[in-house]
Amino acid sequence: MDKISTMILAASLIIIMLGMGLSLVIDDFKRIIVYPKAIFVGLTNQLIILPLIGFAIVLIFPLKPEIAIGIMILAACPGGPTSNLITHLAKGDTALSVTLTALSSFVTILTIPFIVNFALKHFLEEGQMIRLDVVETIIRIFVIIVIPISIGMIIRRFKEGFALKMAKPVRKASGIVIALVIIGIVIKERDNIIPYFQQAGIVALLLNIATMTVGYYSSKLFNIKYKMAISISIESGIQNGTLAITIAVVLLGNTEFAITPAIYSLLMFFTGGAVIYLGIKRSKATNGN
Repeated sequence: MDKISTMILAASLIIIMLGMGLSLVIDDFKRIIVYPKAIFVGLTNQLIILPLIGFAIVLIFPLKPEIAIGIMILAACPGGPTSNLITHLAKGDTALSVTLTALSSFVTILTIPFIVNFALKHFLEEGQMIRLDVVETIIRIFVIIVIPISIGMIIRRFKEGFALKMAKPVRKASGIVIALVIIGIVIKERDNIIPYFQQAGIVALLLNIATMTVGYYSSKLFNIKYKMAISISIESGIQNGTLAITIAVVLLGNTEFAITPAIYSLLMFFTGGAVIYLGIKRSKATNGN
């Protein structure tokens, strides 16, 4: 992608993170004390189990290096605002979902460079080798994630009415921009998109379903309430595809690495829709009893 497209992509992620900040308050972070078990299980799934499942999948399937790296970039990313919306519609614990998204967004600033560098080293041949500068990557992700979230929270703190009013338009605008970015990636990689989709579609869907399943049952293993288990399941399986695409295009300068996150960003709406359906169905059955 050219420089202007790259800047637009980075700007879209900043807008998305600003929108997330507009929905956050300090009490969201206090839930670490109120629900320590749910927070611990949720973050363990996102920060440890998710990358392990991603790595296991790319070892099992014979994938092109670009697709394998794309899966690992996805597995390194936190949940995104979409996971909060899906949780809300699925009758899960939205407050827990927002908290996990916020916390994982901050923590993965430190873990992303190491996971991505591991993937690059493992899947690229010596002559193709590229690496992320750890310190520079942390700083750049900090700029496009933490600063916008913090600005959004400050606006929410002092101008709550304005923040609540702007949150929805900001989400819509960012959604439109990322849709255009995905279309741009598909157009640029049109010669590769069909064979890549055949490989990446299966493994991206598998990553999504496997991590949501593990997230839910690991929650039940620790006797976490159903609504919280739903939140942890969705947070474990619905990743910030925009951030993954940004890492591939802006930080690594390779749109081929972005194909898997782009496909994943489309597929997660179908699995998210299935979870919403099941959540609403259970909610109606529970209320009916």
